[in-house]
Amino acid sequence: MKITPMSRTLSAGLAALLFTLFLAVPVRAELTVDITQGNIEPLPIAVPDFIAADDVTRRFGVDIAGVISANLERSGLFRPIDKRAFIAQPQSLGVNPRFANWKPLNAQALVVGEVNIEPNGALRASFRLWDVFAEGQMTGLSLTTTQANWRRVAHIISDTIYERITGEAGYFDTRIVYIAESGPSGRRVKQLSIMDQDGANHRFLTDGRTLVLTPRFSPTEQEVTYLAYFNNQPRVYLFNIDTGEQELLGDFPGMTFAPRFSPDGNNVVMSFAKDGNSDVHVMDLRTRRVRRLTDHPSIDTSPSYAPDGDRIVFESDRGGSQQLYVMNDNGSGQRRISFGNGRYGTPVWSPRGDLIAFTKIFRGTFHIGVMRPDGSGERLLTRGFLVEGPTWAPNGRVLMFFRQDKSDARGRGGDPRLFSIDLTGFNERELVTPVGGSDPAWSPGPVRR
Repeated sequence: MKITPMSRTLSAGLAALLFTLFLAVPVRAELTVDITQGNIEPLPIAVPDFIAADDVTRRFGVDIAGVISANLERSGLFRPIDKRAFIAQPQSLGVNPRFANWKPLNAQALVVGEVNIEPNGALRASFRLWDVFAEGQMTGLSLTTTQANWRRVAHIISDTIYERITGEAGYFDTRIVYIAESGPSGRRVKQLSIMDQDGANHRFLTDGRTLVLTPRFSPTEQEVTYLAYFNNQPRVYLFNIDTGEQELLGDFPGMTFAPRFSPDGNNVVMSFAKDGNSDVHVMDLRTRRVRRLTDHPSIDTSPSYAPDGDRIVFESDRGGSQQLYVMNDNGSGQRRISFGNGRYGTPVWSPRGDLIAFTKIFRGTFHIGVMRPDGSGERLLTRGFLVEGPTWAPNGRVLMFFRQDKSDARGRGGDPRLFSIDLTGFNERELVTPVGGSDPAWSPGPVRR
């Protein structure tokens, strides 16, 4: 079997994660899942524990297979087969599986993996993905990293499987930054927090002594921008995830929403009140120079860049109610795009550039929806007492948002919670957090750590 080594370097100062791609593909299988359809039947897939030589590696083999199964199942596109139904376990990565053991289970795909500990203590995990009925290998990969990094190995393998079968990039090797909320309603503690997309490796980034709101990832993913109140004054900060250092961007009295980065990471677009009027402004992070992009006697806020950086979507009440508008990145060509019933807000452009997600309020009910950049094709994906703050997975196929139910007469309940949902409007799932969670933001790409 011919192998070709590839490598990817992680963050400076951390161990590299080395990749090897198995290029030998005896049969080019045509097993696919069309994720653009609605409520599709999940594809049955078998993910046995990875083959291991001893008790130490066996634990890694069980855990890695478990994370892969959980990732694929949570996507709603795959149905991992119960391991108790397996007729036999794979015994070797280097030989073709006995497909007759998997066809009776109706397994469409089979993941065969192996884990080893290298002489230098590094963890090496390898896998091959098989089309069971075509009896052909679809892809394979070998990864070497530190033992502590085993979960990321599982996420990368999950992404590889997802992409090979769906034709779309995976989103499992990503992180979520959000606002963790705790305490009574009148004295809420809000902390900047981060976790993997499946809720693992959770960390509080701030201590809760100051109110923090609406965090957003930079395109490089090493920094987060967020709004914090210091002595009751709003301030915009940059927070470096790797070092824990934070940098003050500036004091902006009247700030209504936290800023967002431009796609190249060189600018931050934001809205704040100046001379009693709330408009959209852009700051050059290199010079700290601020330019006004809108100048209208209305409330213009919540700007978000298109992925090519040429356009910005924002919300404004200049037409008499809260609606969505698009303009060029220099502020020209401002035009309204939302014309449905109700009020529209919190727009965010898809990383694919094809859609804009938004919050809609109609007849007292909140909705999360999407529309094309010209305003056509509006679709509402979910609704509730309060659903807000949509954020896109980097592949543009999944949205995350927060949901809050109505509290009872004694003020109990009503904690915000994080949920994800497919772009089709199916597969809504809660992402469990240690405390209440709001204002999620998805990292723009693979984890760098």
